[in-house]
Amino acid sequence: MTAGTLPMGAPREADPGAGRSWLSPLTRRRWANFRANRRAWTSLWTVAAMVVVSLFAEVVANDKPILLGFDGELYWPTLFSYPETTFGGVFETEAAYSSDAVRELIDADGWMIWPLIPFSHDTIDRYTGGVAPEAPSARHWLGTDDVARDVAARIIYGFRLSVLFGLALTFLSSIIGIAVGATQGYFGGLIDLVGQRVVEIWAGLPVLFVIIILTSLFEPNPVALLALLLLFNWMALVAVVRAEFLRTRNFDYVTAARAIGENNFTIMSRYVLPNAMVATLTYLPFLLNGAITTLTSLDFLGFGLPAGYPSLGELLAQGKANMHAPWLGLAGFFTLAVMLTLLVFVGEGVRDAFDPRRAAV
Repeated sequence: MTAGTLPMGAPREADPGAGRSWLSPLTRRRWANFRANRRAWTSLWTVAAMVVVSLFAEVVANDKPILLGFDGELYWPTLFSYPETTFGGVFETEAAYSSDAVRELIDADGWMIWPLIPFSHDTIDRYTGGVAPEAPSARHWLGTDDVARDVAARIIYGFRLSVLFGLALTFLSSIIGIAVGATQGYFGGLIDLVGQRVVEIWAGLPVLFVIIILTSLFEPNPVALLALLLLFNWMALVAVVRAEFLRTRNFDYVTAARAIGENNFTIMSRYVLPNAMVATLTYLPFLLNGAITTLTSLDFLGFGLPAGYPSLGELLAQGKANMHAPWLGLAGFFTLAVMLTLLVFVGEGVRDAFDPRRAAV
């Protein structure tokens, strides 16, 4: 029997890494540190739940039934468009399920399952009893805006738009910023010198004013606005990645990779970039916060998305314009405050998890 082996039949101690062998011990320790941070862990699950709910906004808040049964057939109005003639009406256009006439047609020989909030983000409630903006009530939990649209529905759709826009902007800007910073830090010399001067000049521009001027020249859609913000948002990670590449480009393992004939791209992506990503990942939640805040600011000032899109910034602007309807501003404020605070808590948890002093515990 060799040293370190157990006799046959002896009980073996359970391997704590069993089933997770695809994770390195360092990654498992970082993940354990993040989970130990209760505030960050709870915030992550809360944000995830909010995002999942918003992704299925059409099922939660819609002016169309989720499921409809008529004359022995099942219909999915949230997924497909059905003309009014399908239910015995006279119009070839899509059925207006919230109208009394269509309801009577369907109720005569069928049934409907409505979403929790029977209004979409662009539904104008023509049957409201008060004057828009209407105060919160059993019909509109958070009231209506100045054109009688349900505030709760607009918050759900606006949250989804803000998060998806922020994620897209953060992802694309990170790719550009990492590529620029890696190129500067790895090659150094004249490339680094010229690159730094370009970045400094570009960063010195009054970004918000330039964006306002450009957006005032045309009516931006989400894709155009994303491309416009991408012109300036990529600089956030350049300094971090550049510093990591400058620090590690002359390490022994990098020199050895050059000696065996590895090309520069392979060395940068396989040997140096993983070290730089440790510092980069801690910045991503804060970059997402900044992207959401920028979109909200532009919408608040009237230089963001067109009027037809649900927007948290537009809701804040309505609250400013209708001081007699405080529910508008308060709803937008608390939505942004909760969302950004949770993202900050997640970012702090990621930062602490990657802290080498904590990882060594």
